[in-house]
Amino acid sequence: VVSDLCATGDHDCEQVCLSTPGAYRCACRDGFSLNSDGKTCTACNGGLGSALDLVFLIDGSKSVRPENFELVKKFINQIVDSLEVSERQAQVGLVQYSSSVRQEFPLGQFKSKKDIKAAVKKMSYMEKGTMTGQALKYLVDSSFSVINGARPGVPKVGIVFTDGRSQDYISDAAKKAKDSGFRMFAVGVGNAVEDELREIASEPVAEHYFYTADFRTISRIGKKLQMKICVEEDPCECKSIMKFQTKVEDLINSLQQK
Repeated sequence: VVSDLCATGDHDCEQVCLSTPGAYRCACRDGFSLNSDGKTCTACNGGLGSALDLVFLIDGSKSVRPENFELVKKFINQIVDSLEVSERQAQVGLVQYSSSVRQEFPLGQFKSKKDIKAAVKKMSYMEKGTMTGQALKYLVDSSFSVINGARPGVPKVGIVFTDGRSQDYISDAAKKAKDSGFRMFAVGVGNAVEDELREIASEPVAEHYFYTADFRTISRIGKKLQMKICVEEDPCECKSIMKFQTKVEDLINSLQQK
């Protein structure tokens, strides 16, 4: 006999408990949003929480291959398209790494989605090694610094995208990023090492790391990832989710047909 854990009170949900077979999940009442711990709730703040500093850390190693690198650039721009970019809302930065680290543009350099997307399209492919540890250190030390456009008190989100095993040590930098309060998402494709992705990802790890064997299935990650970023951006009014999902699906279908 499977117990109804919600009915018996064997749960730690702050507001609403929803039963599933042999388990449960938590939810919140209207006017509240579920926090990243999956248990507690925060009152909606009328959109004041929409400010976000988001930095992409993109693998430009040789193994990615030019055609897939172009797909990643298009994918980044689909995410950018769904954000509300402004000085008071979302800021986006982009860093590419291979055997070295190169800041493509810092947070706040571009004030509109159009300008960000144009800069992403112009990004050239580095095509060398995979120094993920060095890139994470750069993210911690430079990307989220005030001198590079980061805003004090604004949530910081890092999206690390890789397709292979790091050629250097990642543990210290990955830990420092999370200890600094950055919300870290790890996205792996192809030969990416899942243990490394888990080490980069914030807690709860299952909600912050994603893996797919094929670039062509990246749209599935995109849907989940955008919803989670949207929670940080504005927990009460994420109207762009369906629009984002449709755009990414259309993009991937178009690329597959070509």
